[in-house]
Amino acid sequence: MLFLPAAALCCLCSALVTMAAAQVIQDDLTLTGRVGESVSFIMCADRDIDWYQKNETYRMILRINTNDCSVKSGYGHPQKDDFSVGDKQNGCKLQIEKVKPDHSATYYCVCYMKDTHNYNYYYIFGSGTKLSVTDEQVVKPVVSVYPAASRAHLEGNSSLLCVASAMFPPLVQFSWKRQKKNGGEAEELPPAEGEQLELREAGRTIAIRMVDGSDSDTYKYSCWVKHEGGTVEAQTQQEVPAPAASCPPEREPADLPALQPADLSFQSQCRVKLLCLLYTVLIVKSLVYCCGLSLLMILTNKGASTNCTHAD
Repeated sequence: MLFLPAAALCCLCSALVTMAAAQVIQDDLTLTGRVGESVSFIMCADRDIDWYQKNETYRMILRINTNDCSVKSGYGHPQKDDFSVGDKQNGCKLQIEKVKPDHSATYYCVCYMKDTHNYNYYYIFGSGTKLSVTDEQVVKPVVSVYPAASRAHLEGNSSLLCVASAMFPPLVQFSWKRQKKNGGEAEELPPAEGEQLELREAGRTIAIRMVDGSDSDTYKYSCWVKHEGGTVEAQTQQEVPAPAASCPPEREPADLPALQPADLSFQSQCRVKLLCLLYTVLIVKSLVYCCGLSLLMILTNKGASTNCTHAD
């Protein structure tokens, strides 16, 4: 029973392949619009999709049939009359004709797919597009890349730090490229998958990327930032040299004799005896304190009883 039956294994593999093929991508991280303007959310897939709005909770807006851009909207959304489907020639886009401040939210494109094995439906959410209704202008980020101080270099790796600042809206997406120092075409690094840490604070976003230093070549790394105002590249490149050879372990001074097993055993016995003596002293002190306290209470009670007798 340690292995799945062949049929169950095939079903699992088929489901995983189907889910991978149905990956939902939303290109727009953010959208910014002024009150009264029209905004459109690009369709994220070539199959029937749902659109959800998220403020504090998720609420379904409508469902779009991508074959003819027909809409099903009977889902009780309080703003259902504000949404429509536009630009049918280039795809069925979700559209708001006149945005209002209460339209500010994150909008998710959702695909629903049918599992051919058990005939159940499952949903795949996109990454979301944040709509900001404001009078502020879209401002591209200023991007810089630096070497990050880290102990990782001692273990054969290095780390890079990319800073995106002074942008609006504040949401950005980081990507990395590297190029050999002696020339050649730049290549894009794959997604970090756990090797990148992002920190967000007022006015800037920081990404720290771990770089594998096992290759003996020296590379120049550059950072790219995707933003609503466009994609911005860092003005400078950062070189990451191959890791230096590890230092040999320090040797003990020749004039200090190594401890023999017998010496170590004697030291251990001394420590045990010292601990036993310490605990014994503590126990004796506790007993003496308790006995003294009990004697004091007895004498106090006896004195109180004598005074009561004389008073009678």
